Amino acid sequence: MISQKAKYAFKALFALARAADGGRQIQEIALAEKIPRNFLEHILLDLKRHGLVSSRRGKNGGYRLLKQPAQITVGQVLRIVDGPVAPLPCLSRTAYDRCADCVDEATCQVRRAFADVYRAQVEILDSRTLADALAAGDPDEEGEPPVTRRLATG
Repeated sequence: MISQKAKYAFKALFALARAADGGRQIQEIALAEKIPRNFLEHILLDLKRHGLVSSRRGKNGGYRLLKQPAQITVGQVLRIVDGPVAPLPCLSRTAYDRCADCVDEATCQVRRAFADVYRAQVEILDSRTLADALAAGDPDEEGEPPVTRRLATG
């Protein structure tokens, strides 16, 4: 499950991606997306430090995306906001750590049980972009958005 902070980060990034002129003021995002302003400030600063957004001061200031929505993956945002996405530290690509109780990673059944699941999860998280979510469109005749259909069919 993603954190509330990650959910707010995605809402803010989608708001910036939808902005006609490319930028929005923090108060405007906070009100429109129902995100506490102080919390949003911290989130946007994290995203700025990682090169996803920029800010400009002044009357016409605000935040804007530094990359196109098609260049920002769901996995990238989750790692920035929530940290590693691996279910076990020994599987993490960004924060590898040997499990303290592990005798042998090569034969660890717990690691093996999660390895394929984690690999599939990472493949999806790192291939889905903000643009994919924005382009999901209207539900089909069965009431499912296109992104749900795409995930179900592979």
